[in-house]
Amino acid sequence: MSATKRSRPGLAAITPGLGLALACFFLHPMAAAQDSRQDPARARPALAREEARKPAVEGIMPPPARKAGRADFLEERPSPDSRYIADWVVDSGDNQGMPFIIIDKVRAMAFLFGAEGQLRGAAPVLLGAALGDDSAVNIGTRKLADVRPDERTTPAGRFVASLARNLHGKEILWVDYEAGIALHRVATSNAKDRRPQRLATATPLDNRISYGCINVPVTFYENVVSPAFTGTNGIVYVLPESRSVRKAFGSYDVQARREG
Repeated sequence: MSATKRSRPGLAAITPGLGLALACFFLHPMAAAQDSRQDPARARPALAREEARKPAVEGIMPPPARKAGRADFLEERPSPDSRYIADWVVDSGDNQGMPFIIIDKVRAMAFLFGAEGQLRGAAPVLLGAALGDDSAVNIGTRKLADVRPDERTTPAGRFVASLARNLHGKEILWVDYEAGIALHRVATSNAKDRRPQRLATATPLDNRISYGCINVPVTFYENVVSPAFTGTNGIVYVLPESRSVRKAFGSYDVQARREG
């Protein structure tokens, strides 16, 4: 996965083949709803037509002038990779004046920052059950039953994210629209998954359970994510677990730049 910037496309921008697949979901909403019981964001075609056609922000404003700085993690103790990327985002203005989230897949943590790099909240996350940083070809158009265990990855990269609604009217944050990946409240429809319990454990070893979507605690979504992204787009940086963070984002070391 490269660091290519992605945003949620309008329905008119969908390729013909993909459009046909989405049309099937519109015609058969019950099939889409059945899939969404395990991973709510998979019901992506249920977005209101106007909402799907129009991004939360009309264009992206140039980043404001800023001094070289570092992200403020407050009392949190991030991994070196999370610190590295957060500092680079603040120093370079890569977030273009928007809020941003860092998803640390290795530590299974999310850090949400305001536009200037102030931490607004942090929480554990649940991720795709399979290790890996890329999405399978056309995975966003398939039913959950057709997704193999080894394809259930949370892709790494830089994504332009915005709020939307799934089939059940629940608000979600679209991360990678083409791959059907969203950040949403922890799913609890399948008690055997024990997702809330997995979030509560101290270790990240049991946090790989989803089909690729990013599950977060309900309070974190409602009190931190939703307010931060209401009325604006934002950037989600999903850190890779199988390759260099620097290569994934084309970033630089802020401390080394200062000393140089």
